[in-house]
Amino acid sequence: MSKLFSLVLILVFISCNKKQEIELKSTQPYILVLGTAQDAGYPQITCQKECCKRVYKQPDFKRMVSSIAIVDPISNESLVFDATPDFTEQTQLLSKHLKNKNLPDGIFLTHGHIGHYTGLMYLGKEAMNAKDIPVYSMPRMQKYLTNNGPWSQLVKLNNISLKPIQRDTTIVLNKRISIQPIQVPHRDEFTETVGFIILNQEKKALYIPDIDKWNTWEQSIVDLIKEVDIALVDATFFKSGEINRDMNEVPHPFVEESMKLFENLSDTDKKKVYFIHFNHTNPLLIDGSDAEKLVLAKGYHVAKQKMVIPYN
Repeated sequence: MSKLFSLVLILVFISCNKKQEIELKSTQPYILVLGTAQDAGYPQITCQKECCKRVYKQPDFKRMVSSIAIVDPISNESLVFDATPDFTEQTQLLSKHLKNKNLPDGIFLTHGHIGHYTGLMYLGKEAMNAKDIPVYSMPRMQKYLTNNGPWSQLVKLNNISLKPIQRDTTIVLNKRISIQPIQVPHRDEFTETVGFIILNQEKKALYIPDIDKWNTWEQSIVDLIKEVDIALVDATFFKSGEINRDMNEVPHPFVEESMKLFENLSDTDKKKVYFIHFNHTNPLLIDGSDAEKLVLAKGYHVAKQKMVIPYN
């Protein structure tokens, strides 16, 4: 390797690190991606396909379950959206963005599927025995946690403090940040399902990790993308036939379908879109895959674990 080439690599490395440092020192709130995988994680249990074998061979390819946080550097406050099975590692990741804090100031739950609330168990008596951690949830979700063990023990022992929320209402964290739940159609066996609009003063971020097909929703996702500044949306499957089961049983919008639906958006609006919540079979989990190259070429983003997304 030539000395000139080595110098170029060093300068690029320094430049990237300085850019990240500038982002983290920003006084404006930002989104932190804590995980990008579907509920069962990546790799997924018993999977012996090549998509998972690559992780067994190279553990750095592992991805945590989908979750995001909003961080306010001014107040040193944060909120986490969903408590996943990777909650322990994700709170550690979040703590690197805060001063002398190991837990968020609140947890907002989208719904009652395993990847979105089971991390609450680490707040219980068998783990850290937390005290009154605010957990914001919709009526059915709150009832589910209150009436079913072991979650009811978290409530009884005041490990968590349930905070009721309603669709299309606003919950204020501070003068910069507020949250609006928006109800979406999904397989609501135990609870309703919501996404969230995360408001940073005049700026808006949309987070919908789980939804049925876009056309089953009364709201137009295309219109909503135009209204917000960041849109993190369900990308569980890349295309039809991706898994060996009837995909009508798990009717998420395929990434191919979403890109087709979004194709008439302006380039500016397309840049708002970050695909997230990838099943272990989704090639978007693989950096540099043909699928990722296609998504990027069409003007969209692929959410990455540890990614910082500023409100632009």
